Amino acid sequence: MEIKFIDRKTGKTEIETPPGVGFLKFLYHNPFGKLAILPIAKRKFLSTWYGKKMDNPSSTKKIEVFVNQLNIDMSEAEKSISEFTSFNDFFYRKLKPNARPIQNGFVSPGDGKLLAFENISDVHNFFIKGRKFTLKEFLASDTLAEKYKNASLIILRLAPNDYHRYHFPYSGTPTEMTKIKGDYYSVSPYALASNFTKVFCENKREYCELKTEDKGDILIAPVGATMVGSIIETFTPNSSIKKGDEMGYFAFGGSTIVLLVDKDKLKIDSDILQNTQNKTETFVKMGEEIGM
Repeated sequence: MEIKFIDRKTGKTEIETPPGVGFLKFLYHNPFGKLAILPIAKRKFLSTWYGKKMDNPSSTKKIEVFVNQLNIDMSEAEKSISEFTSFNDFFYRKLKPNARPIQNGFVSPGDGKLLAFENISDVHNFFIKGRKFTLKEFLASDTLAEKYKNASLIILRLAPNDYHRYHFPYSGTPTEMTKIKGDYYSVSPYALASNFTKVFCENKREYCELKTEDKGDILIAPVGATMVGSIIETFTPNSSIKKGDEMGYFAFGGSTIVLLVDKDKLKIDSDILQNTQNKTETFVKMGEEIGM
């Protein structure tokens, strides 16, 4: 299995090789890995332990190797490599003010690979294995499941080499976050291929609703994953925000942002929808227009 995606800027098909790809394949596709190792790898204590290691000042020695291995453009960052106090300090680094211009329309909340489904029911045609995904299970709320049952679904997957702060995709007023405890399955396509519902409905996650003037209510849900030590919010609930304002950040690991939007008020860009129909993710950057 290769992880292919479309680089929206160039239009070219690229192949992603995530760190630890061999171990991911072992965990999610090898019978012994799934039965013996995965039950341990998904547990909170392992991600918490590794998160603390990444907070240790000694972890700075890993930064330069990581940057070179994954070809990360450090010219965008506010700090140079020598200025970071830990690996996590580097991992959730801030970017220079003009590194991510905020475009018109509805924008991506972060850097990463997008999947978009105009009708939420279409997700079952993409991830055909495993148990059926339901909003009731994902949100742990009958009321919200009913409210968003006909919504469009957008999934932004952040790989370890991506910028790991996330932002508001539209202007409005966000509610407080609702937190749901859970496990720490990987969000890599190697895991999602046969475990989509397990990943999104059993992983640690939280959500808020963004109240907007012309796009209705938008549900924004950061989802944790293996080796994500924490999800940190940096916004003030119940206060108006502007599109592109920072919402929070993830500590070390791959992560995901799930968006539920009113399909009658927001039209997702056709190229993203078409790529998804072709079972291919689209690489976008924070602030890039993904719908109108």
